[in-house]
Amino acid sequence: MNDTEREAIILNSAWEMIDGMVNWAIFLKLDSAEPTNLMFKTRESSLLFIILLGDFLSEIRVFKGDPPPLGLKPAPSIVRPSDLTFLFHLRQVCDNPKLGIDTTTLRRTVEDFADWIEGEFTAEGVYLSDIEVVADLRISRIRYLKMCGDIAKHNLARLATNVKHLRSLLEAAGHPVSEQDAYLAVENFFTRFHDDIFNYHQSQIAEFLNNIRWSIHEYLLPEFKRSWYLTGKALGNIKVYSYHVPTDIADPLAHAMYWNLMGRSRSGPYLERFIVDELLKRRY
Repeated sequence: MNDTEREAIILNSAWEMIDGMVNWAIFLKLDSAEPTNLMFKTRESSLLFIILLGDFLSEIRVFKGDPPPLGLKPAPSIVRPSDLTFLFHLRQVCDNPKLGIDTTTLRRTVEDFADWIEGEFTAEGVYLSDIEVVADLRISRIRYLKMCGDIAKHNLARLATNVKHLRSLLEAAGHPVSEQDAYLAVENFFTRFHDDIFNYHQSQIAEFLNNIRWSIHEYLLPEFKRSWYLTGKALGNIKVYSYHVPTDIADPLAHAMYWNLMGRSRSGPYLERFIVDELLKRRY
């Protein structure tokens, strides 16, 4: 897999993942042309979003010594937390662009989200009722988002790592607990951090992701304009178009991803740009 093929896979995958999260099937469609607050349609929509976000914020790991899939590069051993997410691969595009030239906006939107998820906050008075503990928990946003994504996706038998994280958080807050008590407190943790804090953050996260999606679109517009052409054929009254695929893209999967990417560039992102009200960005 060469760099151009890898870039097509990265950009199409990122756009596809964001499409799965930020759309009007998950959020209530508002009358305002420029929404300042997004709300999930249902609690099930909220759970789906946090699961998909947890995947976006997870490292694409090497499995049993095999290289990462799709020709993606592994993150180095000493990295910032956001490099253990799909943002790492978007950074690779920004550092060595192939399908476009100007990655200024893409880099800015990636780093804006990275800086935000790496930030920490204190959730005061977290009541873990099942173990009768009230604690002020200091936690990074990326940690709580990934923990909530895992809890929403898995049963208790597959939450050992998150139980360890919860025990560490409680110990740092002056409330050491046993492993058994930490398992008991998982649902209480989820209630506070998903149902309260994440639902407060939902609009801001959607804005970050939508900005990344739009910046991918803008970065690719010159390539789309170069690539798109009418074939001279027609299906009924519909003129048939195609793309001049870069000669560097020979791998069948990358070729298909490039076509998907150009199709997305042709139609553009689902949602217009929007800016969330500052009142929804002040806490946590």
